[in-house]
Amino acid sequence: MFVGAVRVGQAMLIRARLHGEFTFFVGGGVAVFDCDGDAMPDVYLAGGTNRASLYRNASTPGGELRFAADGDAATTLTGVTGAYPLDIDADGNTDLAVLRLGENVVLRGHGDCRFTRANEEWGIDGGEVWTAAFSATWEGDNALPTLAFGGYVAVDTGGNRTGGCSDNVLLRPDGMRYADPVPLTPSLCTLSMLFSDWSRTGQRDLRITNDRQYYRDGEEQLWRIADGEAPRLYTREEGWQELKVWGMGIASHDVTGDGLPEVYLTSMGDNKLQSLTAGAAQPRYGDIAFRSGVTAHRPYTGDNLRPSTAWHAEFQDVNNDGFVDLYVAKGNVDAMPEFAAADPNNLLLGQADATFVEGAEAAGIVSFTTTRGAALADFNLDGMLDLIEVNRRENVAVWRNVGWGDAATPAPMGNWLGIRLEQDGSNRDAIGAWLEVRVGDRTTWKELTVGGGHAGGPLGWVHAGLGDADGAEVRVQWPDGEVGPWMEIDANKFVTIARGAATPVPWPVAED
Repeated sequence: MFVGAVRVGQAMLIRARLHGEFTFFVGGGVAVFDCDGDAMPDVYLAGGTNRASLYRNASTPGGELRFAADGDAATTLTGVTGAYPLDIDADGNTDLAVLRLGENVVLRGHGDCRFTRANEEWGIDGGEVWTAAFSATWEGDNALPTLAFGGYVAVDTGGNRTGGCSDNVLLRPDGMRYADPVPLTPSLCTLSMLFSDWSRTGQRDLRITNDRQYYRDGEEQLWRIADGEAPRLYTREEGWQELKVWGMGIASHDVTGDGLPEVYLTSMGDNKLQSLTAGAAQPRYGDIAFRSGVTAHRPYTGDNLRPSTAWHAEFQDVNNDGFVDLYVAKGNVDAMPEFAAADPNNLLLGQADATFVEGAEAAGIVSFTTTRGAALADFNLDGMLDLIEVNRRENVAVWRNVGWGDAATPAPMGNWLGIRLEQDGSNRDAIGAWLEVRVGDRTTWKELTVGGGHAGGPLGWVHAGLGDADGAEVRVQWPDGEVGPWMEIDANKFVTIARGAATPVPWPVAED
């Protein structure tokens, strides 16, 4: 077995698939979040021309994965390309921003996986375009988050191209409702966007990746989104450099260990790992994908050596060795002969020297389905991240992580922590916070964000692998910059860290 690899077992647990022709060649995201308050991640899946579907997690803690379809009428929308979870109104129930071909719909959560449409209640203009990207952040003291929606190719009501790209828009709150959308032009057929504090200065700007196939004069974008200011693009004078890719997805993580996030951009045969070349002084990036071993530009197995097409990307520590790994979903757009038709997803395992090596074959997850959205999450709360993949015209795949063992005798790998942040007032889940995890002389930083990936993302437990360590020191830089105290946490526990608390609260809470 490849060093550091992890075995998983597959099961046909969810009966859902992404369907549709041209207008659903992209999208297919999955939102992972807890909608019924049992701390176990549930899933909401885009269906394209099929209805979107909500599945409750009915897994056995520490055991088999199980999901049950939920028939909430508000969630069974058609034309859905993706969805992102966030608690917009800070009532403790997660809401859903649902991206669609046509009007985007925001669903207000009421607990017990019940939802109602909230566009009118919150003054949200859902537009009528083809949307496949989303991100959110909180600006200043606003009670509601700022929302960004990414428009893709401009089409008519029949799904036919009309030329150019639809506008990206920014929705800023005005009290407890939203003002009119602010266009972010030029808009260049966006497929992923992410609010991130790239400079670690407290300024959360909007990174946008665009599909170069549909624009003539354009590039990747970084918008400055400052509270009380009109949004604007960063300029060459400020350090921003031209980059053109077939932008599909964004993943962000501090790979190099300097406390500043790198950005992974998925594309067609040309994936990028961008790192700041001047530190936090300027948004000037250089590519380190080749030296890091994450180009993932061709299939690593099979007899098709044409370039790959990559979509969702996610940084997580899948084998709990303390070094972050990178999952990349792959699949031909439809029938493009110049790109690989048999294009398996990557599981790139992080090494101590900040490089990565392919581990998908040893992990047992090689598949030649056409994947779009995906997510890594601990569905059975055993401390090992499982995998869900959304496939075009084929059933969703769910993979259970059983560590070094097999389905009958799971065997954990390294130690781990599951952490959830909580604060009073708006932004209850502390989106924009940085979680610092220190094990010995090694520190990792994790930024809590909503957005990125490809058309979907998670909200809930933040996973940290610890390797052989029996615990870690953890502290939080909260969204407004306040830094909490270091806390010692024993390994293999789920804990909640509340703002202002001196110690974490374990989950489940011990009974007296």
